[in-house]
Amino acid sequence: MSIIPTAAEIAAVKGRGFLRDKTTDDCFNARVITVNGKITAEKCIAIAEAARRFGSGEIAFTTRQTVEVQKIPYENIAPFCAFLAEFGLETGGTGPKVRPVVSCKGTTCVFGLIDTFALSEAIHHRFYKGYRGFVLPHKFKIAVGGCPNNCVKPDLNDIGIIGQRVPLYARDECRSCKVCQLEKSCPVGAVKLVNGVLLHDREQCNNCGRCAGKCPFGVSEQTDNGYAVYIGGRWGKQAARGQKIDFLFTDEAQVLDFIEKCILFFRENGEKGERFADTIARIGFENVQTALLTDDLLDRKYEIIEKFSQG
Repeated sequence: MSIIPTAAEIAAVKGRGFLRDKTTDDCFNARVITVNGKITAEKCIAIAEAARRFGSGEIAFTTRQTVEVQKIPYENIAPFCAFLAEFGLETGGTGPKVRPVVSCKGTTCVFGLIDTFALSEAIHHRFYKGYRGFVLPHKFKIAVGGCPNNCVKPDLNDIGIIGQRVPLYARDECRSCKVCQLEKSCPVGAVKLVNGVLLHDREQCNNCGRCAGKCPFGVSEQTDNGYAVYIGGRWGKQAARGQKIDFLFTDEAQVLDFIEKCILFFRENGEKGERFADTIARIGFENVQTALLTDDLLDRKYEIIEKFSQG
């Protein structure tokens, strides 16, 4: 006979990534974490076998790159988790905490400017896992995009990282060609040759890097490579586009430290039930940016964690 869980039991397993299936009285859909949106064939087979043994045999894929195994009876939750653990898999991804990171395939994509899989995995271990027991004012979503194509909509997340290749044009090398290869290669029209003069609209340029190396005379050989970071994005009932930090991050360590500062700032300044976007709007973007571009929050990290862990 199936076990009908109580309201308390439903709430408890939700915190572990099991969401009640509204079409049944006793079944749950389990969210299996993929770390960075990429799993091995062995793990795919394991998830499929777990769905067959413990659920309905059906699998769904969420917009946040988790794998959802359908209709697992309440009494099957423990053996389901034990089976997944044999393959290094786990469930989760719910609650007012750091959520599983979403990543595009920039590592292997022809347009990718950064190693999105490696960065997303580092974020997963340091923040999803490292801060899993740290309750925040609301859910906190992170997305990593390899280029300004924004396939995973980084600027609609609490924090979004986008790979950048900022062109540094050697205008002295420009020959004012009749057909400018830089103008031809720019997908957003930020580069134009007007009356023999090479013009670059930095406001329009999205730093996609498509023009790099395209000039046969070496005008576009040099670039600054790095990461743009957006904060305060949100998608859903009340959408908000994230605002770009006025700083080009040049290495992964800088990005990781900045994410940690955002989490600590949100915990210290956010009010219960408000998203990071609301906290930023209430305090003011410039004030938030100023606080995040110093190391004060990292210097007080353990003080903040201890204070709010007790609360």
